Amino acid sequence: MAVLLFGTFILMLLLGVPVAFSIVISSVAVLVKGDVPLLMIVQRMFASTDSFSLIAVPFFIFAGDLMAKGTVSKVLVEFAEALLGMIKGGLSIVSVLAGMFFAAISGSGAATTAAVGATLIPELKKRGYDEARSAALIAAAGTIGVVIPPSVPMVLYAVIAEQSVNTLFKNGFIPGALMGAILIALSLTEARKFNYPKGKSFRLKAAAKSFVKAIWGILMPLIILGGIFSGYFTPSEAADVAVIYAILVSVFVYRDMGPKELFNIMKGSAKTSAVIMIIISCSGPFGWVLANWKIPEAISSSVLSVSSNPYIIMLLIAVIILIAGVFMETSSAIIILTPVFLPLVKAMGISLVHFGIVFVVGIAIGMITPPVAINLFVASGITGLPIERIAKAVVPYLLGLIVVFFLILYVPMLVPGLM
Repeated sequence: MAVLLFGTFILMLLLGVPVAFSIVISSVAVLVKGDVPLLMIVQRMFASTDSFSLIAVPFFIFAGDLMAKGTVSKVLVEFAEALLGMIKGGLSIVSVLAGMFFAAISGSGAATTAAVGATLIPELKKRGYDEARSAALIAAAGTIGVVIPPSVPMVLYAVIAEQSVNTLFKNGFIPGALMGAILIALSLTEARKFNYPKGKSFRLKAAAKSFVKAIWGILMPLIILGGIFSGYFTPSEAADVAVIYAILVSVFVYRDMGPKELFNIMKGSAKTSAVIMIIISCSGPFGWVLANWKIPEAISSSVLSVSSNPYIIMLLIAVIILIAGVFMETSSAIIILTPVFLPLVKAMGISLVHFGIVFVVGIAIGMITPPVAINLFVASGITGLPIERIAKAVVPYLLGLIVVFFLILYVPMLVPGLM
């Protein structure tokens, strides 16, 4: 049954069938073979979306789109530049820090890349920075968008693995900071290599002025994450608060959106959310098939028969995660692979929180590994450069992020799972 399930799924993907439908078709193939009533498909599709935590998904996406397409992203970048622009290659540091900060607002890698890229890439090009390398750096920084909370993939993993969203969010900060640190180190190395210019000298008055303009954007992650971690509201409620706050700031503070703009953003967010929710829904029958025929347990036993060394097993899982990121979209990979990995991870006694963070970081790296590299496509759309040029320029940053990935994998104290 495992061969039929995964064989059909891979065949459908190779034929160009959308992921959601590939999942359902492969599940149907197994149910027909097993003589199970197909009514099970509908029942499990509805059951898989019956979770309060999933309310956070569309609302975080909507809040991120509101902040990305408004004035907020621009004033945040201006503030970061006022603080760090005087350093040689300082605008590269600003690119990464802006990506990290926006990650604490959007929960989406593509939204982070779009917001920072649209604001900074034209400025980087104007100041003599290599356009392809600049686009590659911002795309790489966009991967942090799903690691630093709030994070849509973390919500999905938490629902499937039955873990606390709050705990996963708390443990996303250190990995996200490490990813940012390696990108900053690499960008400074490139700045010296290619002799990138310094920006304007630091002026306290200008920094204070840009801070006042950016304060509303700075407050957003403080309100969202502060509310979650202090216990004032759940992650799902925080997503609702984020949307209300983003609308108020955009409409009444920066006044850059009217009813037409809000409707268009809402429409785009609804489409993105619908794609994710359809995949989640279709994963219900897939998960039932896995559980009913005990496929994850069989895979777990097969892998453990190869080696019982947890370091080797985790290396195998890590490689699978990185390969999955190359060919699958982030949410799809989380939804499909989590039920497969869980029995194996539990058998080795690894913290499910630690594994969840490792999984999210590894699959986030897939956002800059073609052919399914959403951040590179966004960067290409902003610059008009061929994706091949950006993909070549992103290699040093990709390698740096992979180093961080394995560091998080083998140094559990970076993700204690007990916070």
